[in-house]
Amino acid sequence: QVQLVESGGGLVQAGGSLRLSCAASRSIFSFDVMGWHRQVPGKQREMVATIANGGNTNYADSVKGRFTISRDNAKNTVYLQMNSLKPLDSAVYYCGALDRKVASTYWGQGTQVTVSS
Repeated sequence: QVQLVESGGGLVQAGGSLRLSCAASRSIFSFDVMGWHRQVPGKQREMVATIANGGNTNYADSVKGRFTISRDNAKNTVYLQMNSLKPLDSAVYYCGALDRKVASTYWGQGTQVTVSS
C-alpha cells in the first residue's frame, strides 16, 4: 500500500512563503511522475507542478516563477516551495504519484494552504 504524507500547509499573509513536503512510503523513483495539485470547494482539482522520474518539471501558468517543485531522493520526499503567495493560491494541496506499471495514481490526504490578503 502506497502512502503519501503531506505536511507544511498553514496560514500565511499575501506575499509570504510556504514549503510543502510529501513523504512517500517507497522510493520516489518507482513512480513515473510525482506532483502537487490543489482544489478549492466547488472546483475541480488542478495541477500545480509535476516532476517526472527523469527530472523534467512542469508548472501551471498561474504559479510559474513563484513555485518550485523539487525532490530529495534519499528521503523519498517531494517538495513544493511557494513564494509570493496570493489569496487565490488558497486551497487544499494534494501530493500525487503516478505509477504507469500498475496504471495507478496515488494521493495524499491533503494539506490546507490559506493566504490572507
